[in-house]
Amino acid sequence: MAGYRKLGRTSSQRKAMLRNLATNLLYHGKIRTTETRAKEVRKVAERLITIAVKERDNYTEVRVNAKVPQKDKNGNRVKRNENGKNVTVYDTVEKMIRKDSPSRLNARRKILSVLYPVTEVPADGRKKRQLSKSVDMAAKMFDEIAPRYATRAGGYTRMIKIGPRKGDAAEEVIIELV
Repeated sequence: MAGYRKLGRTSSQRKAMLRNLATNLLYHGKIRTTETRAKEVRKVAERLITIAVKERDNYTEVRVNAKVPQKDKNGNRVKRNENGKNVTVYDTVEKMIRKDSPSRLNARRKILSVLYPVTEVPADGRKKRQLSKSVDMAAKMFDEIAPRYATRAGGYTRMIKIGPRKGDAAEEVIIELV
Protein backbone atom coordinates (compact mmCIF):
# COMPACT_ATOMS: atom_id res chain seq x y z
CA MET A 1 0.00 0.00 0.00
CA ALA A 2 1.25 3.47 -0.88
CA GLY A 3 2.02 6.11 1.76
CA TYR A 4 -0.47 8.60 0.32
CA ARG A 5 -3.55 8.83 -1.87
CA LYS A 6 -3.15 10.07 -5.43
CA LEU A 7 -6.67 11.56 -5.55
CA GLY A 8 -6.86 11.18 -9.35
CA ARG A 9 -4.44 14.04 -10.01
CA THR A 10 -0.88 14.62 -11.15
CA SER A 11 1.66 15.34 -8.44
CA SER A 12 1.74 19.11 -9.03
CA GLN A 13 -2.08 19.35 -9.06
CA ARG A 14 -2.32 17.21 -5.93
CA LYS A 15 0.28 19.30 -4.11
CA ALA A 16 -1.48 22.54 -5.06
CA MET A 17 -4.87 21.20 -3.95
CA LEU A 18 -3.53 20.01 -0.59
CA ARG A 19 -1.75 23.35 -0.01
CA ASN A 20 -4.99 25.20 -0.77
CA LEU A 21 -7.06 22.96 1.52
CA ALA A 22 -4.49 23.24 4.34
CA THR A 23 -4.34 27.03 4.02
CA ASN A 24 -8.12 27.33 4.16
CA LEU A 25 -8.39 24.90 7.07
CA LEU A 26 -5.84 26.83 9.15
CA TYR A 27 -7.25 30.24 8.19
CA HIS A 28 -10.97 29.51 8.62
CA GLY A 29 -10.79 26.74 11.23
CA LYS A 30 -12.94 24.28 9.28
CA ILE A 31 -13.69 23.25 5.71
CA ARG A 32 -16.10 20.94 3.91
CA THR A 33 -14.56 18.39 1.52
CA THR A 34 -14.56 14.70 0.61
CA GLU A 35 -13.39 12.12 3.09
CA THR A 36 -10.29 11.05 1.17
CA ARG A 37 -9.14 14.65 0.66
CA ALA A 38 -9.75 15.37 4.34
CA LYS A 39 -7.59 12.41 5.37
CA GLU A 40 -4.74 13.72 3.23
CA VAL A 41 -5.05 17.36 4.31
CA ARG A 42 -5.14 16.22 7.95
CA LYS A 43 -1.56 14.92 7.58
CA VAL A 44 -0.34 18.24 6.15
CA ALA A 45 -2.17 20.44 8.67
CA GLU A 46 -1.17 18.44 11.73
CA ARG A 47 2.48 18.44 10.65
CA LEU A 48 2.40 22.26 10.33
CA ILE A 49 0.70 22.68 13.70
CA THR A 50 3.31 20.42 15.33
CA ILE A 51 6.11 22.55 13.89
CA ALA A 52 4.42 25.73 15.17
CA VAL A 53 3.82 24.27 18.66
CA LYS A 54 7.49 23.26 19.05
CA GLU A 55 8.79 26.72 18.09
CA ARG A 56 6.06 29.00 19.50
CA ASP A 57 8.16 30.59 22.29
CA ASN A 58 11.57 30.40 20.64
CA TYR A 59 12.32 34.10 20.13
CA THR A 60 13.88 37.06 21.93
CA GLU A 61 12.43 40.55 22.25
CA VAL A 62 14.75 43.37 21.21
CA ARG A 63 14.42 47.16 21.53
CA VAL A 64 14.97 48.94 18.24
CA ASN A 65 14.97 52.60 17.29
CA ALA A 66 12.95 53.06 14.12
CA LYS A 67 12.51 56.09 11.90
CA VAL A 68 8.82 56.85 11.30
CA PRO A 69 7.70 59.60 8.91
CA GLN A 70 5.74 62.47 10.44
CA LYS A 71 2.17 62.77 9.15
CA ASP A 72 -0.17 65.76 8.94
CA LYS A 73 -3.87 65.77 9.86
CA ASN A 74 -4.81 64.25 6.46
CA GLY A 75 -2.40 61.35 6.85
CA ASN A 76 0.12 62.66 4.30
CA ARG A 77 3.85 62.78 4.98
CA VAL A 78 5.26 66.08 6.20
CA LYS A 79 7.93 67.40 3.82
CA ARG A 80 10.53 70.10 4.34
CA ASN A 81 12.47 71.99 1.66
CA GLU A 82 16.25 71.51 2.03
CA ASN A 83 18.58 72.87 -0.66
CA GLY A 84 15.78 72.98 -3.22
CA LYS A 85 14.63 69.38 -2.57
CA ASN A 86 11.55 68.16 -0.70
CA VAL A 87 12.69 65.85 2.10
CA THR A 88 10.43 63.80 4.37
CA VAL A 89 10.65 64.60 8.08
CA TYR A 90 11.19 61.58 10.34
CA ASP A 91 10.70 60.92 14.07
CA THR A 92 12.69 58.33 15.98
CA VAL A 93 10.48 55.84 17.82
CA GLU A 94 11.57 53.03 20.12
CA LYS A 95 9.88 49.69 19.32
CA MET A 96 9.97 46.17 20.71
CA ILE A 97 10.37 43.52 18.02
CA ARG A 98 10.54 39.75 18.17
CA LYS A 99 13.75 38.30 16.83
CA ASP A 100 13.36 34.67 15.79
CA SER A 101 15.95 32.13 16.79
CA PRO A 102 17.46 30.18 13.87
CA SER A 103 15.25 27.15 14.50
CA ARG A 104 12.08 29.27 14.61
CA LEU A 105 13.11 31.03 11.39
CA ASN A 106 13.53 27.61 9.78
CA ALA A 107 10.09 26.58 11.08
CA ARG A 108 8.58 29.82 9.70
CA ARG A 109 10.09 29.08 6.29
CA LYS A 110 8.79 25.50 6.34
CA ILE A 111 5.29 26.73 7.16
CA LEU A 112 5.38 29.37 4.44
CA SER A 113 6.64 26.82 1.89
CA VAL A 114 3.36 24.91 2.32
CA LEU A 115 0.76 27.62 2.93
CA TYR A 116 -0.44 30.01 0.26
CA PRO A 117 -0.56 33.78 0.91
CA VAL A 118 -3.95 34.92 2.24
CA THR A 119 -5.53 38.31 1.54
CA GLU A 120 -8.41 39.57 3.69
CA VAL A 121 -10.99 41.46 1.67
CA PRO A 122 -13.54 43.80 3.30
CA ALA A 123 -16.94 42.18 3.78
CA ASP A 124 -18.97 44.90 2.06
CA GLY A 125 -16.85 44.63 -1.13
CA ARG A 126 -16.29 48.37 -1.49
CA LYS A 127 -12.77 49.74 -1.87
CA LYS A 128 -11.58 46.20 -2.37
CA ARG A 129 -7.99 47.08 -3.31
CA GLN A 130 -7.47 49.87 -0.81
CA LEU A 131 -8.83 48.11 2.28
CA SER A 132 -7.68 44.56 1.62
CA LYS A 133 -4.71 43.39 3.68
CA SER A 134 -2.46 40.37 3.56
CA VAL A 135 -2.42 37.94 6.48
CA ASP A 136 0.87 36.56 7.81
CA MET A 137 -0.10 32.91 8.15
CA ALA A 138 3.15 31.95 9.88
CA ALA A 139 2.55 34.59 12.56
CA LYS A 140 -1.03 33.36 12.91
CA MET A 141 0.26 29.82 13.38
CA PHE A 142 2.74 30.88 16.10
CA ASP A 143 0.53 33.44 17.89
CA GLU A 144 -3.01 32.01 17.66
CA ILE A 145 -3.03 28.33 16.72
CA ALA A 146 0.08 26.99 18.51
CA PRO A 147 -0.85 28.28 22.02
CA ARG A 148 -4.22 26.50 21.77
CA TYR A 149 -2.49 23.15 21.23
CA ALA A 150 0.56 23.61 23.48
CA THR A 151 -0.62 21.01 26.01
CA ARG A 152 -2.07 18.64 23.42
CA ALA A 153 0.04 15.75 22.09
CA GLY A 154 -1.25 15.48 18.51
CA GLY A 155 -4.75 15.02 17.18
CA TYR A 156 -5.40 18.65 16.29
CA THR A 157 -8.19 18.00 13.78
CA ARG A 158 -11.63 16.38 13.87
CA MET A 159 -13.60 14.90 10.97
CA ILE A 160 -17.40 14.88 11.08
CA LYS A 161 -19.16 12.83 8.41
CA ILE A 162 -22.10 14.61 6.80
CA GLY A 163 -23.20 12.02 4.25
CA PRO A 164 -22.93 11.57 0.49
CA ARG A 165 -22.68 14.51 -1.90
CA LYS A 166 -25.70 15.01 -4.12
CA GLY A 167 -23.98 14.99 -7.53
CA ASP A 168 -21.61 12.02 -7.39
CA ALA A 169 -22.39 10.40 -4.01
CA ALA A 170 -18.86 11.01 -2.72
CA GLU A 171 -18.72 10.79 1.09
CA GLU A 172 -18.38 14.34 2.46
CA VAL A 173 -16.97 15.44 5.80
CA ILE A 174 -16.32 18.62 7.71
CA ILE A 175 -12.73 18.75 8.91
CA GLU A 176 -12.10 21.25 11.68
CA LEU A 177 -9.49 22.23 14.22
CA VAL A 178 -10.31 20.84 17.65
